[in-house]
Amino acid sequence: MNGWIGKILRVNLTTGKISDETLDPKVAKDYIGGRGIGIYYLNKEVDPKCDPLGPENLMIMMTGPLTGTAAPTGARYMVMTKSPLTGAVTCSNSGGMMPREMKRAGYDGIIFKGQSVKPVYLWINNGKAELKDADHIWGKNVPDTTDLLLAETDPKARVACIGPAGENKVLFAGIMNERHRAAGRSGVGAVMGSKNLKGVVVKGQNKINLADPDGFKTFNKKILDQYTSEAKVTPVGLTINGTSGVVAVTQAKGILPTKNWQQGTFEGWEDIQGTTLTEKYLVKNQGCFGCPIKCGRLTKVTEPGFEGEGEGPEYETVYAMGSNCMINNLAAITKANYLCNELGLDTITMGATIACAMELVELGYISETEVGRSLKWGDGEALVELTRQTAYREGFGEKLAQGSYRLANGFGHPELAMVSKKQEFPGYEPRGAKAMGLAYATSPIGGSHMRGDPAYFEIFGTTFSMDPLATKGKAGPTKRIQDLSAIVDAAGLCIFFGARMLAEKNDTMSPTGMLTYLNTATGADYTIEELVMAAERITNAERMFLVNEGFDRKDDSLPRRITDEPLPAGPAKGQTCDLQTMLDDYYKVQGWDNNGIPTKATLEKLGLT
Repeated sequence: MNGWIGKILRVNLTTGKISDETLDPKVAKDYIGGRGIGIYYLNKEVDPKCDPLGPENLMIMMTGPLTGTAAPTGARYMVMTKSPLTGAVTCSNSGGMMPREMKRAGYDGIIFKGQSVKPVYLWINNGKAELKDADHIWGKNVPDTTDLLLAETDPKARVACIGPAGENKVLFAGIMNERHRAAGRSGVGAVMGSKNLKGVVVKGQNKINLADPDGFKTFNKKILDQYTSEAKVTPVGLTINGTSGVVAVTQAKGILPTKNWQQGTFEGWEDIQGTTLTEKYLVKNQGCFGCPIKCGRLTKVTEPGFEGEGEGPEYETVYAMGSNCMINNLAAITKANYLCNELGLDTITMGATIACAMELVELGYISETEVGRSLKWGDGEALVELTRQTAYREGFGEKLAQGSYRLANGFGHPELAMVSKKQEFPGYEPRGAKAMGLAYATSPIGGSHMRGDPAYFEIFGTTFSMDPLATKGKAGPTKRIQDLSAIVDAAGLCIFFGARMLAEKNDTMSPTGMLTYLNTATGADYTIEELVMAAERITNAERMFLVNEGFDRKDDSLPRRITDEPLPAGPAKGQTCDLQTMLDDYYKVQGWDNNGIPTKATLEKLGLT
């Protein structure tokens, strides 16, 4: 693999020792990069039963072989660790400019071990790394931290850091880079905070080498020309209205989660949809490095009480803080989104936890005295204030900081938390998109659409069309799109473009485009069979981390509301999600036993024995 530098930086925060190591070429080929190599190291060096917030947990920042290259959306990196929110593995993905800078500084990944006795940050300057004191920065929000770190190092460097939420070990704290980009899910920021690591600052000048520069350039031009030609005929919706344009689609399908998932449609949807955001608050589009889509929204709000500017909100935020809380005040949603970016919080879990609290209050399980204020459906001011309280663990924010499952369980009603493996769902109602339910339940990180998103074929018909209300036939396509996502995550691409790298738009989902990109970049000479097997190796390696921690079929679950309570209205009226039938089929397709544990034959085939 002569195109990939393959260099890892080791940082022992307990001893302060920093060292380099070269990645084993066989490991690089077998696991591709990013998410794949992250799980390789976690399985090799972490006890799955360890305390996620203890020094024995690793935190791994890992790029892919396409990160920083000219491949469209080649701007991603993964944060891999054991999650404090779920107890499972997590792989939280972010883009922007920092991942490319990491590659240009000479490193494909950074492995943090141990726990510093005092706050520190890591400064990497073109291959030279050192830990520096961060006492004076501890307690600062993300924008102020970023400014201070750049002033102390190099104004042209890139910063990934935590805010107060990570310092206070909020279980769904994220890691922010370039102020607005987030490795947001599963509490990776809490792990970083537990290690007393405030930030990572990177500056690089190295060229990112390719095994076959001419072949890469030729293929890349073909893909970009094809994309540009298509975009001229049909403008890309993500470019026009960002991901929040999805509100209109999910509302029309009856799968826009509303009122803590009691409903699939929202009367106030037009007030929070993408076109409204564009018309009222958009300043300009913004994209990560090398992105032709530019789905990011730089926005500004001037309404009294909700003033602010920043990036977002995206669809998942609009659902979680909007329809799910019955809030149609887009200014309040956007302000809460700004606060999450500034304080370092996952917007999905934040909004979903507040929605859960609203239902608990409505049903009389929590008093407003306990909350410290009124908390009713549609209250945008409460959304903003409780978001701030959560980051600092102030007042009722102390309970919200645990996420919706622990909140609801603490008041005796865990069934009101819309989670799988204790992580809150993204914004696609699985009673009206059944494969999404299967994907949520079997995701290695808990409720997620980014470790495999069947919405591409159930709702958007991106790869091929499938009846969203059908139960049969969902296991195979769900597995295949999970495998494709593993390749995309490992390669360092965004799924918005990575999903285009299919041989053709059908349910085989053969990743031929990814094959060409990876072979010209790395010189690994993958066959299509080897690449698919690498994807299966990644998903099964993640599964074995969970199995060794104690997870099995009982944890591949959905709340009773989703499996037993029919949707009350809308196009999916009367639907539930028959998870168990799909699970039986899914385990067979995966080569797992009926309890969800990979068989010996499957592990041997993948070299995971």
